[in-house]
Amino acid sequence: MKKFISIAALALSASILLTACDTGSHADIKKGGSAARLVDSYYTDEVKEYTDEGIREEPLDIISSADGLCVIKVMPSYYDVTLDYEKGDRASVGRAYGTLIREELPGFIDTMEPYLFENIRVAYNTNYSTEVIEKRSATLLESMRPEYREEICGFAEGISDGAHGIVEDGVFSYEEAILIQMIPDALRPTCCSALSLWGSKTVTGDRITLRNLEWNLGSGNQMGMINAVTHMKNGSRTLTAISILGLLDIISGINDDGVFAAILDVGSVQNEAYIYEGKKCYTMELRYALEEFSTARELGEFMVGESGDFTWCHNLIISDKDDSFCAEDCVSQVVEKGLGKSVLRDCNTPLIDGISWDSEDSLCIVNSFASEGNQDGFTGSPSNVVRFFKYNKWVQEKEQFSPKDVKDLITQEVVAQYDVVNCHGGGSAQLILVDYHTGSVQVAFSGPNGVTDKPDFIEVEVIGG
Repeated sequence: MKKFISIAALALSASILLTACDTGSHADIKKGGSAARLVDSYYTDEVKEYTDEGIREEPLDIISSADGLCVIKVMPSYYDVTLDYEKGDRASVGRAYGTLIREELPGFIDTMEPYLFENIRVAYNTNYSTEVIEKRSATLLESMRPEYREEICGFAEGISDGAHGIVEDGVFSYEEAILIQMIPDALRPTCCSALSLWGSKTVTGDRITLRNLEWNLGSGNQMGMINAVTHMKNGSRTLTAISILGLLDIISGINDDGVFAAILDVGSVQNEAYIYEGKKCYTMELRYALEEFSTARELGEFMVGESGDFTWCHNLIISDKDDSFCAEDCVSQVVEKGLGKSVLRDCNTPLIDGISWDSEDSLCIVNSFASEGNQDGFTGSPSNVVRFFKYNKWVQEKEQFSPKDVKDLITQEVVAQYDVVNCHGGGSAQLILVDYHTGSVQVAFSGPNGVTDKPDFIEVEVIGG
């Protein structure tokens, strides 16, 4: 093949340091982790007999705000949150959510505040002032649609209980509670990948979409302690977000029409100037799109149309029962320099010269635009080259896939190993599988002790999905 595949052969040994850990109970918020280890094979010898179905968990506890606007089920692997906008306004729901966490789940603050500051230090290369952070956060908050701004401010009031200031002091302040709602927009996530299969590539002919969320788990695997599935109950605008406790934006989500969408990082601080003034949060606009649109195409066209006004270039995996797309969302400053463009890519879109996708009825996404003539994030990036190459090879190797087969595909590598670019690695915070044949949504959550080679896939409830 062309230049990227020759690079891929070399890049299979590219160095990425990963974390080796075991999962544990999610109900107790605690810290854990261990160092990476050297392995004999790139592929795990651990055996787990997956099935098409996910594992169903029962709640360990159920807590509720007095007004019923927020109900949280404490599950073994995650928190199942229901926010009821049919019973109260946005501000009231947000306030109920924040208050309930503060009063009933105080370990959240001990977990989230250090995690937030780790993200701040990475974003600012340890050189930051609270004034600069607060300005960035306040500017982006003001750019949000009024209903979301009211909800976030209500949440911040509820969880902060009058505390203010961005200070790492063991107290979760109003300003810190607002900032966590815009980590991808104001600070920055890490890597991700996604794969969608349908038609001749699936056993049933119906679509299967996989989303691998590779995120900063935190030095103490904090994210693995606060996984959450959040049901935003609001009539025809109902959706379910899959992310972490306390977040009101969309990292991954599926609406009541079955439209699934999730964010993937593109670009970096090094090669893309960060501009936030006059911009808006794409994670909150994605929430709006999931509330408003009933098809993947409509949602994708909306996000591409709005993309110039976002803070960062990014990809979106978007699918429903009929379609799968990658929204290659390019910000205006990159477009104006002639370095990129916004494209709603599907399986027929010509790709950047040098990369190849060799299976029909399938779509793969990594942390680069891939449409012909777009900003090139493959050249010089072993991570993108190798992961795209691996997915391409794995999808070719099997004629048709079931949900079980997709689980086997994404979990075949040893997570904790040196000098290997993995698709399933130590940063794989959540593996999300959507089976459009049955309507099943399953999530393999990282736990308090990190990521395992063969995680359990938990069946999660999706209201109206």
